[in-house]
Amino acid sequence: MPIYWAFLTYMLLKPGEENQEYWFMFSGIDKVLHVSIFAMLGFSFIAAFPRIKFSYFFQIILIYAFLTEILQEEMGLGRSMESLDVVADTVGCLIGYYIYKMLIKRFF
Repeated sequence: MPIYWAFLTYMLLKPGEENQEYWFMFSGIDKVLHVSIFAMLGFSFIAAFPRIKFSYFFQIILIYAFLTEILQEEMGLGRSMESLDVVADTVGCLIGYYIYKMLIKRFF
C-alpha cells in the first residue's frame, strides 16, 4: 500500500512533458487514467483498512486528490490544477470502494 501511494504521488507530481500522439489516445484520456488509478487506490485502501468508516475513507481520498492538484499547480513543473481531475479522482475511488464491497459481499 505505501509503495502504491508513493508511486502514485510521483506520477501525479512529476514534471509535465509533451505527450506524443498515439493511436489509442483520445480527448479525455487523462480523466480515464485518473479514474483508473484512483479506483485501484480506493480498492487497495479499503482492502488494507476494511473497518474504516466511509466518511473517513472519503475525506482522506478527497484531501489527497486536492493536495496533489494544488501541488501540481504550485510546484511549477509544467503541470496544472484541474478541478475535473479531482472529480475523476473521487469517482475512481468510489468505484474502487464499491467494487471491494461487492466482492466481499459476494464471496465472503
